[in-house]
Amino acid sequence: MSKNAQEDRARRSGDVLAVVSQGGGTVSFFDAASDGLLGVVEVPSEPHELCFDAERRLLWCSTAYRSGYYHANGGRASELTAIDPDTRRVVAVVDLAPEHAPHGLALDARRGLLYVSVEAGADRPGGVVVVDAATRRAVGRIDTAAPGPHWFAIDPAGRWGYAANKEAGFVSVVDLERGVLVDRVAVPGSEGLAVSADGSRVYAAGPYLGFAHRPEPRPQFGVRVIDAAVREVVAVLPTEDPALPVHLTAGGLLLVGEVRTEGAMGGGLGRQLPGRLSVFDPATGERSAALETGRFPLTITSSPDGRLAYLAAVESSTVDVVDLASFGLLARLPVPKRGEPGAHGLAYVPRNG
Repeated sequence: MSKNAQEDRARRSGDVLAVVSQGGGTVSFFDAASDGLLGVVEVPSEPHELCFDAERRLLWCSTAYRSGYYHANGGRASELTAIDPDTRRVVAVVDLAPEHAPHGLALDARRGLLYVSVEAGADRPGGVVVVDAATRRAVGRIDTAAPGPHWFAIDPAGRWGYAANKEAGFVSVVDLERGVLVDRVAVPGSEGLAVSADGSRVYAAGPYLGFAHRPEPRPQFGVRVIDAAVREVVAVLPTEDPALPVHLTAGGLLLVGEVRTEGAMGGGLGRQLPGRLSVFDPATGERSAALETGRFPLTITSSPDGRLAYLAAVESSTVDVVDLASFGLLARLPVPKRGEPGAHGLAYVPRNG
């Protein structure tokens, strides 16, 4: 490890990385300075994503299914779990029923609102549930006109929200102030989402993995760049393999996780090869680096200073810690699990005070 990397780690003393174990029904906490495992918290099965609320010092965890994953599960769940990351204890379980399969989480810290994507039911389309972060109660719902909104992202001003819809051929655009769907941007089955710091660009990974091994013609693998003002795709950042998670760092880098599979995926995850983390410059669209990761990259986050990246790989149940100055792998953290699949959602939690 370089001297700079050692100094960076020292500055993170007291910070924590939280990681979901999807099959294990747990959230694991790692020391961000030493990478040591601090503890494990049991949550309702089967957890997926995490979101940290710094104002209330709560870590929100969504539970999407009782087992399995999208389109191959043992029943859809309806819980959100609020965890105190300092004491590592569950403080509340919020049941969103009759809504089900909560997955994507996005926080409007200024308004104290948590947005949670939910799948369609027999009597309603897929949508986004609005939760008051203080009272922990649902206070609204926004339809997204698609059966499976999965990831959800909001712009920094808290005005516009974007839902990735997997097999639906568009990204939903919602007006968060009015609580209505206002547009659909043509994207061939979207996965992860990220919004630029100024809100002018939305980055949507795709196509959906269900399209990845279909006969030609198939959509170009990569990240669609959406101009938020005109709500149109204006560029594609190509990748060699299907792209799932996308993340923008505080330093302005676009991080993309690519899934590499040997043979057809069929109805499951398929035989996974080591994944790939690709690093793009959003200003130029150029790929500046790529490195091998754990198998089946599913979630990416970064430290608040933009110096370190964290990539959760669900099939290998690992988290790769990457130095974004040298693009070198600093560590590979094994995430405890009791079943399949493994590591999923991530959240970086700065120390209290």
